[in-house]
Amino acid sequence: MFRRVILLVMDGCGVGAAPDAAQYGDVGVNEPNTLGHLAEAVGGLHLPRLQRLGLGNILPLRGVSPAEPPLAAFGKMQERSAGKDTVTGHWEMMGVITEQPFPTYPKGFPPEVIEPFERAIGTKVLGNIPASGTEIIKQLGAEHLRTGYPIVYTSADSVFQIAAHEEVIPLPRLYEMCQIARQILQPPHHVQRVIARPFVGKDAPSFRRTENRRDFPLPPPYNLIDQLAEAGRRVYAIGVIGQVFAERGFAYSVRTGNNAEHLRATLEAMEQPADFIFANFEDFDMLYGHRNDPQGFAKALEAFDEGLQLVLERMRPDDLLILTADHGNDPTTPSTDHSRELVPLLCYSPCFATGTNLGTRSTFADIAATLADLFGLESRWGAESFEAQLKRVSR
Repeated sequence: MFRRVILLVMDGCGVGAAPDAAQYGDVGVNEPNTLGHLAEAVGGLHLPRLQRLGLGNILPLRGVSPAEPPLAAFGKMQERSAGKDTVTGHWEMMGVITEQPFPTYPKGFPPEVIEPFERAIGTKVLGNIPASGTEIIKQLGAEHLRTGYPIVYTSADSVFQIAAHEEVIPLPRLYEMCQIARQILQPPHHVQRVIARPFVGKDAPSFRRTENRRDFPLPPPYNLIDQLAEAGRRVYAIGVIGQVFAERGFAYSVRTGNNAEHLRATLEAMEQPADFIFANFEDFDMLYGHRNDPQGFAKALEAFDEGLQLVLERMRPDDLLILTADHGNDPTTPSTDHSRELVPLLCYSPCFATGTNLGTRSTFADIAATLADLFGLESRWGAESFEAQLKRVSR
């Protein structure tokens, strides 16, 4: 029925607290509803394309009314993996359920991690605390310029982050330090991602992170991308996707740096012989959710909605577009971390006669099960395909 699938991940765009949110500290004033709270905070969202597809049918959303009828199949998904971060979310979409949480370090990394890292890079480090990435370069950036020591920090997620000024530690050396950290961080300290966080600027007021970030995640277990590659299907990765899956199984992978670049790369991929295009749009999360900036988040959503029109115009009758998210990141709560939320699910094809309600899926892996069915592959993912529901609404 479908010869090509385009999966766009709206990073951080959750649609309400998951039933197990309390286990992740997302309760009380931190109880999240990223899109719902955002819409109220800015006095309503203007998202005409997402509205027509059925975003307002998923949750009450000020400014985005339910479509009658929606153009897309719509629903929600609940994460089954132990986590609320980019890697576990994306891995689960491709069929990998992470049963045990990856280690986190609310008091910083212990000596058995930091000391061998310092020996290996030949210098001391600054920081070694949980911190906001923008705040820590304000606090320690000047000392970094003076000493040349890299800034190491973490967050509520399982990450080992290294911040460095691009003129003090050039990008190749920063990436090399990250590779060294990745080798050192073995069980029980197997953090999910090591992240290079380069920045520029002359002093604290002018310091800003650049788009030369690079992720060094743990390699994923066997997943749908591997299965597609084995079957000769061409998978295109856009944005952070390639790094999240250790650049394995892709016919093409490009590390674009922002939503505008992700959109351009998606449109270019649509002109290529791709069977599956997998793109992450990270600005919502990275630039606005983590910085508690509802206005910026809303503007980014409206820009995404405008760009979505270009994707819709280029779709073929046998294309399937899937829109979802990997977790929440509510910019209206005191927290600046990811939030454990349900995520939206919108599935659209020009061949649909109407939309349909897909309900609340019990795992993100339902996407992997559905794609396996659509591409005629053996279903290995222990999840429930919604292919039959999509067929029922096709002309």
